[in-house]
Amino acid sequence: MITLLNGETYLQEEIVGMAYDDEFYYGHLGKNALSSSSLKTILKSPKTYRNILNYGDPNSNNPALAAGKLAHWMLLEPKKLDDLWVVEASSKNTKIYKEAKEEKGELVFLRKELNAAERLTDAVLRNEAAIKLLNKSEFEIPQVQMLEGLPFRGKCDIIQGDTIIDYKTTAELNTFKYSADKYGYDLQAWLYLKLFDKKKFTFLVIDKASTDIGIFETTDEFLARGENKFKQAVDNYKYFFEQDNDLDQYVMRGIL
Repeated sequence: MITLLNGETYLQEEIVGMAYDDEFYYGHLGKNALSSSSLKTILKSPKTYRNILNYGDPNSNNPALAAGKLAHWMLLEPKKLDDLWVVEASSKNTKIYKEAKEEKGELVFLRKELNAAERLTDAVLRNEAAIKLLNKSEFEIPQVQMLEGLPFRGKCDIIQGDTIIDYKTTAELNTFKYSADKYGYDLQAWLYLKLFDKKKFTFLVIDKASTDIGIFETTDEFLARGENKFKQAVDNYKYFFEQDNDLDQYVMRGIL
């Protein structure tokens, strides 16, 4: 049985089936279940997590996030491209783009954004090592589980046997190791292995400038760091949002 943060209860099979619908997964579950993204936000700033719940995410229209989403759709869910609204304009500051965005929302992209995603997708599909990670695989598979008494959601980009493969775009492939720590990819990897009961987590990464491709395996040490971050974030969540301690008194302390 899955009990969401708002008290709703579902059979696990029922809610996993519902999670294939993006509106339910990113909308309802986005507010009423935790995820690797929400835990990373709680680790960085519990107040930011509260503000997102109350007022929405101010970074939801981040151009880099939108470009990454489009690249994912093109490689893993090409059917979604049928619903895109492509604007022939020089920039997002043009009247035609703003009007289309107001009408169609997140499905609106500039032609140059579509071309950039096509360039990345073409590079992945020309690479034999990348193709091996895509062959005989499942794409965009959701899961919902109770962990530490809390509901968690996750959606795998790619599942191949006992391996989870996460597709990332990066501004600089050579520094991906440091990006993985900065952006909490270790937490994501550990959580997904728990949610999906898999043994191995691999990152398939493409450099947005050069289109160079990297395949990064994860070590036990990397996953252990992710588990520690998970435990700390869950402790923070329970302290502020279950035990109802005064979040306004939260202070980050350190010595410089």
